[in-house]
Amino acid sequence: MKKSFKSIALLLVIMVFAALVAACSKNGDKDKLSIGIVLPTKDENRWVQDEQRFKDYLEDSKSKYTAEILFSQKSSDKEKQNVETLINKGIDVLIICPVDGDAASAAVELAKKEKIKVISYDRLITKTDAVDYYVTFDSVSVGAAQAQYLVDHAKGPGQPLYLYAGAASDNNAFLFFQGAWKVLQPKIADGTFKIANSSEAEAAKGTAEFQLPADREKMAKIIGQITTDWAPDTAKNLSETHLTAAPAEMKGDVAVLAPNDGTSVAISDVFAADKAIKSFVITGQDADKSSIQYIIDGKQSMTVFKDVRTLVKDAMGMAVDLLDGKDITTTGTYNNQKIDVKAKQTPVITIDKDNVKKEIVESGYYPASDFKNL
Repeated sequence: MKKSFKSIALLLVIMVFAALVAACSKNGDKDKLSIGIVLPTKDENRWVQDEQRFKDYLEDSKSKYTAEILFSQKSSDKEKQNVETLINKGIDVLIICPVDGDAASAAVELAKKEKIKVISYDRLITKTDAVDYYVTFDSVSVGAAQAQYLVDHAKGPGQPLYLYAGAASDNNAFLFFQGAWKVLQPKIADGTFKIANSSEAEAAKGTAEFQLPADREKMAKIIGQITTDWAPDTAKNLSETHLTAAPAEMKGDVAVLAPNDGTSVAISDVFAADKAIKSFVITGQDADKSSIQYIIDGKQSMTVFKDVRTLVKDAMGMAVDLLDGKDITTTGTYNNQKIDVKAKQTPVITIDKDNVKKEIVESGYYPASDFKNL
């Protein structure tokens, strides 16, 4: 009798334990994180924009899937920790914009081991086969649009041309410069522009265009001389150094290839403060609020508008399709020095004073109340 009672009691304990395990498993499935998003830093307006657009998408779409956004604060070590955190939360898709394209390979290879699909976002992760897809603006066309604006507003012959680039650790910096060089080189070769601040670019002026990955080393020599590291302070110091060293014939009316809006604002301030600079045409990209105000005020010439709403929609749409087991539509490939990564490309728009109100305010990207004298 006692033995029978013990058996019944043991059976009841097992049943209760099984019920608890089932309940925990059920709650775990419900609370399981579906999509992990890792962005490079919260200290730059561009990535704050992206964060908000991801939040807007999740709110508006009322998706059945859950997502979490983490920032790496320009640290590849932190980036890897973020990826590990998201893996431990059970993600099935990782959307990641790398701090350093090469260094991020270690992080995404961890995801691959767990059979997590990896979407490289905006910047390409390089030297690894652990990247499944790449969602990007057409980076070559961004550089081409910047250069075309300089060509269209050239005051040659012999107009001084100052070249600046993004971070050498970012594959996009190479793609932007590749696009810009193809447009600028003919005008350098025919004497419309004269390179003012890069001996490596001057040495390469006979090269009609660069191809990646074949010409990466040649491009790296140029970018090494003119890199801003995407940092306004670095851009400011570098442009001050260039103008201090520049002879009189490298001033006057000048053209400036600035890689993005943060660096463009910094470089603009430096050139505006030099009394030997009569006028300057300067490029940008990202449509940061500060640069939109500079364009309205005539302090920055243009920006390449990359509508983050569209990029986020493309990335999240791809992630959801992967989770739903649907076929993925792509529009091209990018070689990451290991494999050709299938990519979905988002178009870009050139913005200057003539169309800034239409494209930025009337499109609903920013409210008119954010700007003065619009």
